[in-house]
Order: sequence, then structure tokens, then C-alpha cells
Amino acid sequence: MSRKLLEQNGICPVATTIDLLSSKWKVLIVRDLLTGTKRYSELKQSVAGISQKMLTQSLREMESDGLVTRHAYAVIPPKVEYRLSDLGNSMRPVIETMANWGSVYLDQNPDKRKKLAQSE
Repeated sequence: MSRKLLEQNGICPVATTIDLLSSKWKVLIVRDLLTGTKRYSELKQSVAGISQKMLTQSLREMESDGLVTRHAYAVIPPKVEYRLSDLGNSMRPVIETMANWGSVYLDQNPDKRKKLAQSE
């Protein structure tokens, strides 16, 4: 369905995108999976500040939405890997644009960069 037709039917494509990435955690998970397949523990470590509960919930929602695929290996201890689906990977230009914009913003607002560095 075209964007114009969606909007005529009261469906906003921007709102749909925001809904799919409804938390900062999901955006950061996509960012980290853009570099390739990751195990749960790798995501837990790379997405600083995320709780185990929120990571699990976010991954389940993203899998349900078709953004992430999950592969569980039949081994002990359990091994589970996550990767972006083709649909999830199609968000690459969106995430890269956000990263570029954020870099420009921080370059133009050095006080914000200092404030963010202090809070980490």
C-alpha cells in the first residue's frame, strides 16, 4: 500500500515506524545487530544499562514484529543467537542517519557532549 493510501486510511507510516522501535532499547538493539549475529549475553553487554527483563521483552517483541530472528541451538548450556531479519536490516539507513545526525548535533553542542560523557 502506498504512503498516500495509508495516510488516507488514517494510518501514519511514521507512527508505525515509531511503534516498531517504541523504546530506545529497540533502536540500540538494532544498532548492535547491524554488525552481525549476536548472542543474548553479547547484547546484554553491548546495550549499556538495559535490564535482563527489558532485553528479553524487547527481543521477543522485535521477533514477533519480524525485525529479528532467533536461533536456539540444542546444546547444553543453551545457546541462542539473534540477527536482524531482512526487514530489520532494511532499517540500516534509518539508524545510520540517526547516528550521523547525532554526531553533527553533538559537534555543534559541545556542552551536551560533556553532559552525556559525565552521565555515563
